[in-house]
Amino acid sequence: MLRSCSKCGRVHDINFKCNAGRLPLTDEQALRNRNKWKEKSKLIRERSFYLCAICKEGGDYTAKDIEIHHIRKLKDYPQGLLEDDNLICLCVYHHKLADRGEIDQDYLRQLVNMRDGLI
Repeated sequence: MLRSCSKCGRVHDINFKCNAGRLPLTDEQALRNRNKWKEKSKLIRERSFYLCAICKEGGDYTAKDIEIHHIRKLKDYPQGLLEDDNLICLCVYHHKLADRGEIDQDYLRQLVNMRDGLI
């Protein structure tokens, strides 16, 4: 049986999976799709008590919209995907600032060391 494809406009067999319009995953996206990353992300969140490290340092306990930030970007340092000392919990606001380079990486590492009880 044939059907018209809503993705590409062509006619395919009803069982055909059309990939038109889908961009291939980047290496970074492929890494983040793995179970190991999901487990590590959960572990870092738990160790951070689901709080933004920067907000917490300032005395504000932000637990809404928490994300995991890679201090060294994966495109520059792909082996840092699962390294505890490269991962920090940040709220969306601080994550965007960190991604733009507006938050010093040394400061973020200091917060990670505080989280891990190293200082």
